Amino acid sequence: MSDAIHQEITIKASPAEVYRALTEAKRFSAMSGGAPAEIEAKAGGAFSLFGGHVAGRTLELEADRRVVQAWRAKDWAPGVYSVCRFELAAQGKGTKLVFDQTGVPAGAREHLEGGWHKMYWEPLNQMSA
Repeated sequence: MSDAIHQEITIKASPAEVYRALTEAKRFSAMSGGAPAEIEAKAGGAFSLFGGHVAGRTLELEADRRVVQAWRAKDWAPGVYSVCRFELAAQGKGTKLVFDQTGVPAGAREHLEGGWHKMYWEPLNQMSA
């Protein structure tokens, strides 16, 4: 049985800055404290984040508005992927980010919910607006 996560976050950075942090390896690595990242920023492109602890393929990109990924943690069973959707919208000088993750493996939801805040939203909020 799979689970889902829905989070809405306000990020101090612009949608363009958030989009670049999610789609450019050098910026993602800088945002994540220097963890190795490889991102092929195109639909169908592969990505590997946090030194290979997270990997997958980009399903859809719409510049400064949307990133959709088939996403998996390294310790998940082979072939198990979730779908992560990052929707970005300008909100003042910042970004309203609506995040949905579907297909979360049973037992992983609580860990992932906290992980998104610690590994993504908090570092994104540290970027200059």
